[in-house]
Amino acid sequence: MKKIIYIISLFVSSVLYTSCDALDLAPEDYFGSGNYWNNEAQVEGFMYGMHSQLRGNYNMFYCLGELRGGTQRVGSSSQNTSLDYAILRTNTLSQDNPGFTNWFGLYSPIMQVNHFIQKVENECAFLSEADRKTYLGQAYGLRALYYFMLYKTYGGVPLITDVKVLEGGKISADALYTERSTPETILKFIKSDLEASELNFGNNVTIDRAMWTKYATLMLKAEVYMWSAKVTTGDHQATGNSDLAIAQTALQPLINQFSLLDNFSEVFSKKANDEIIFAIRFKDGEATNWAGPFIYYGNIFEGQRYGRDGKLMQDTLDLKGTVGQFLHEYKKALWDSYDDEDMRRDATFMDHYGSAQKEGFGIAMKKGIGSVNSNNQRIFDTDIIVYRYADVLLMMAEIENALSGKCANYVNEVRKRAYGKNWHPQFAYTDGSYADNELTILHERDKEFVWEGKRWFDVVRMHDANGKSLAFSVAANYPNNETPDERVPLIKESEAHKLLWPIDVNTLNNDPKLEQTPGYDK
Repeated sequence: MKKIIYIISLFVSSVLYTSCDALDLAPEDYFGSGNYWNNEAQVEGFMYGMHSQLRGNYNMFYCLGELRGGTQRVGSSSQNTSLDYAILRTNTLSQDNPGFTNWFGLYSPIMQVNHFIQKVENECAFLSEADRKTYLGQAYGLRALYYFMLYKTYGGVPLITDVKVLEGGKISADALYTERSTPETILKFIKSDLEASELNFGNNVTIDRAMWTKYATLMLKAEVYMWSAKVTTGDHQATGNSDLAIAQTALQPLINQFSLLDNFSEVFSKKANDEIIFAIRFKDGEATNWAGPFIYYGNIFEGQRYGRDGKLMQDTLDLKGTVGQFLHEYKKALWDSYDDEDMRRDATFMDHYGSAQKEGFGIAMKKGIGSVNSNNQRIFDTDIIVYRYADVLLMMAEIENALSGKCANYVNEVRKRAYGKNWHPQFAYTDGSYADNELTILHERDKEFVWEGKRWFDVVRMHDANGKSLAFSVAANYPNNETPDERVPLIKESEAHKLLWPIDVNTLNNDPKLEQTPGYDK
């Protein structure tokens, strides 16, 4: 019987002798045999499986898209715990300290999507044409999402579009070596997958907030073309207005199809609400998110930290002892950037202090806190939101700023919801220069999308008055708690190679066709 083995890692030193840092071979899989691909229930099950695998990789949004963005403390927390990911938060990456290894493991889900596309496009005659196209619309969208995460992180990466099929489980190592394609090649491939997704969906505009839909494809398309328009990477030169216009067109069908909720906090507490375009679903007894380490650890919090009223706090957020570590804390400067009347601040964070006189500021992140179940247990079952309507509005603001210099209407639509009953014309934004608008949109996104995996990608993509990335801008960064008067950029222009990430040494050593990300090999 033929057995298909998914080659889910691209570096090989010994094909059949695996370790954590060598070729990662999944167990032998029989999906390609006569046991599978026999009816639509199996195809549907595979599609649910790919969404489940996306849930298993959901931390890619935070780890790759937010950690390096400058909004979080480094070193020790307000509760004197050691904070995680210091190398990433200080942007001191090197090939010896790359932050993550093995392309963040994203070739595993890519291989699954490749296999699905191969089967559904060429086999599965039992599917109706409409169902086949819907499944392919989802699959091409998911593959574009994974490759876009890789592209924004590494630039040119190995381009794998098929599945390695092994007869008898044997293959030579050199058959699996794959060089990095150029950034332009990868970006064109992503755009072609988005086109295939959109074409397959056709007029199918079903809203299903927990499954990939045409609306998710349109959101991703807008994001890809904005990046293409504004970010030069290797041999890809930023395209400017032509791709911005495509991004704008992609967003148009979402305008008024979705809507902002009146209450910002309900975006995260109410599942499948009208603002959600695509979210990764979590459920008690099935899977939970990792919000706990962003909140507080009871043994060093309860009865030891003070609230705004000067009184000692207990288990204020009703965590019920579920948090064993406190590893991630946002900066005071981010907290200070909110107006007191901006209701997003207290919906996102809870402030606490080391004394009744409000010394020793600390902050707990509330967005992913979840719910208390029928057994009176705290369950971190808040969905991870990939796309929501506030993002549509602020993406439109950014596009309009580049094309026409007018963005205030979109910014103010988001702000009015943020201030709610506290709204006053004094909080409205008035269009300014391109650079002023760009920085305003960035800071609005900072306050809106905490913990949603966008901040690092935002500063890389957005520009100052000279058209340079805001990653090099002092004004775009937040000072540290310990040195509030010290303003520095996230990275220096002399270290522009750090806009991309390095490949870890083991990956390089195990595949002779791979080359290091430019700048890290010096």
